[in-house]
Amino acid sequence: MKKLVFLILLTFFAVSSIIEAQDKGFGIGVMIGEPTGLSGKYWLNKVNAVDFGLAYSFTGNHNAAALHADYLWHSFDLIKSSEQIPVYYGVGARLRMYEGHDDSFGVRGVAGVEWFSRNAPIDVFFEIAPVFTLIPETDLDFDAAIGIRFFIN
Repeated sequence: MKKLVFLILLTFFAVSSIIEAQDKGFGIGVMIGEPTGLSGKYWLNKVNAVDFGLAYSFTGNHNAAALHADYLWHSFDLIKSSEQIPVYYGVGARLRMYEGHDDSFGVRGVAGVEWFSRNAPIDVFFEIAPVFTLIPETDLDFDAAIGIRFFIN
C-alpha cells in the first residue's frame, strides 16, 4: 500500500511539473489571421517574453512569407477573473518576402490578450499589431491573429 501511495504521489508531481502555468518555458503553436502560420513564445521571466511568427500572408496583390519577432511585457492585474488572463504589449520587427515584388521591413508594435488553461500547458491569444513599414517605402500596415500554443517547460 505504501508503494502504491508513493507511486501515485510521484506520478502526480511528475505530471504537475509538466502542466504548469504558461508564464514560463517555451511555447509553439499556430496563428490564424494576417499572417497565418507558426507562432512561438519564450518567457524570459514572470513579466517579459519574446515571441516570433513564421507565417504566410495571403492578402493584397502579392503573397508573402512573413517573419516577425517582438519583446513583450505582460500585466496580470488588468482583467479581474478567476482565470489567468494577462494583457500584453510590446515592440518588435517584421520582415516580409514577396513573390515578384520588393521585400519589406518595418517596426511592429503589438498589443494582445491571452488565456492560460488551468488543465493543460496551452495558451490561447488574440493580438493586433500596427506595423510602420520603413523599407522599401514608408507605410502603415496592420497584423492581427488569433492563435494557440503548447508549452514545453
